[in-house]
Amino acid sequence: MTSNQSNIKKSKKYLDNNKCISVPTETVYGLAANAYSNDAVRKIFVLKKRPKNNPLIIHYYSLSNVKNDCILNKKFFLLYKKFCPGPLTFILKLKKENQISKIATNNKKLVAIRFPKHPLLRKLLKKLKYPLAAPSANIYSKLSPVRASDVKDEFGKKIKFILDGGECKIGIESTIINLVGKPKILRLGGLEVGKIKKVLNMPISLNINPKIKNFPGQSKLHYSPGIPLIMNAKKERRNGAFITLKKSNINKKNYFYLSKNGDLSHAAKNLYSTLRKIKKKGYKSISIEKIDNYGMGLAINDRLKRAEKNDN
Repeated sequence: MTSNQSNIKKSKKYLDNNKCISVPTETVYGLAANAYSNDAVRKIFVLKKRPKNNPLIIHYYSLSNVKNDCILNKKFFLLYKKFCPGPLTFILKLKKENQISKIATNNKKLVAIRFPKHPLLRKLLKKLKYPLAAPSANIYSKLSPVRASDVKDEFGKKIKFILDGGECKIGIESTIINLVGKPKILRLGGLEVGKIKKVLNMPISLNINPKIKNFPGQSKLHYSPGIPLIMNAKKERRNGAFITLKKSNINKKNYFYLSKNGDLSHAAKNLYSTLRKIKKKGYKSISIEKIDNYGMGLAINDRLKRAEKNDN
């Protein structure tokens, strides 16, 4: 038996017994449990210290599984065909007869679902008789993990098992779209909004800071490295670090870059790991130069704004 097969078997055993484990996705690592079990889902909220009114994203292997729980529509099928599996989360109506834990949905008639692309997680999901509730594997409001070691740093021995799938390829959470009524983007993320608009061929509104927070990733206090973060800066603060979008000629220990050549997708992938590294090195603040607000830059700036609000 290969190492991966053995680890998938261990993961399944823990999950079947209503334990929480950490799993890799292409976006960030998740804290996963049986989405059909109230007991298992409740453990996620306790471990994360997550508010009970903040619903979870449910991760499915295939369409056939989803059809038992959700009402699917034409817009969903268009986007599913183009982008799934991948970093896109759908808000859909629940069927009256569904098995998803009401704790996971905050007792709402809507649910957030997605089809993760990470091959190891897909192998695990295929072996399970239930989908996985899996928010990011971090303490609520803190930085999301992109490596198994980040999860260990965050939770220590509180998590029974971490399914190590290497570094996450995208490194930033999924984009969330509400498909009930007129399409609305509720969270900017790993799939660019422009690509979604092209497929649907219609206007899509942004509703990323609603007054009522009904879905994941909408909190003002989120993605925090735990030290002050200053956006659109031109230099570092005293005892602070400075982040540039691309590698510069300045050779200082407290200078960090998100991408060698300024690629926004690479920058998004490296964002959380860079913030985490700076915090570990003991710097007192993080200043970051202006990031262009288009493409993946939209999602990067969204994360930085929420971290900035939390720390200043």
